[in-house]
Amino acid sequence: MRTTMYLACAPILFASSVTAYANAFDVAIEIPALNVAEYHRPYVALWIEDERHQVVSNLAVWYDGKMRNNEGEKWLKDMRQWWRRSGRTLTMPVDGVSGATKAPGQYELQFVAGQHPLTNLAAGNYRLQIEAAREVGGRELLSIPFTWPASRPTTLTVNGEHELGRIALTLKPE
Repeated sequence: MRTTMYLACAPILFASSVTAYANAFDVAIEIPALNVAEYHRPYVALWIEDERHQVVSNLAVWYDGKMRNNEGEKWLKDMRQWWRRSGRTLTMPVDGVSGATKAPGQYELQFVAGQHPLTNLAAGNYRLQIEAAREVGGRELLSIPFTWPASRPTTLTVNGEHELGRIALTLKPE
């Protein structure tokens, strides 16, 4: 009985230890609380671009997907850079990428090499792009250059001025 229980658990322990050491990165996003008369949660898009400004992977798109008749999709084009480079060719919602808008606060996204949406991220130089647009508000685009895969643990940050707060990209090597 004890031997059977040990063998049944062994694959689970092995699988989790492999995942813990894969190349990965985390993105911490701050959506600031704004003191404005009419507040709407921002639409936010995160994607990776290569050195030629080509979209390599869409990481996240936060928008209001619950509006009647997909009305929330028409505001996606307000994230102009994302829309021009990738958004207009997508059929929303995108499984594993799109989600609901977020209230002011801190959010963390985690991505692992070889898993969606980093399935085919080759070694090279890239930029993490983060764009936010808010109804009756502004628009902001931030960029963090990085090299993949990481050779050592690294955290890169950028600070937004109005629609986004601090953005941190933490690279985790093998």
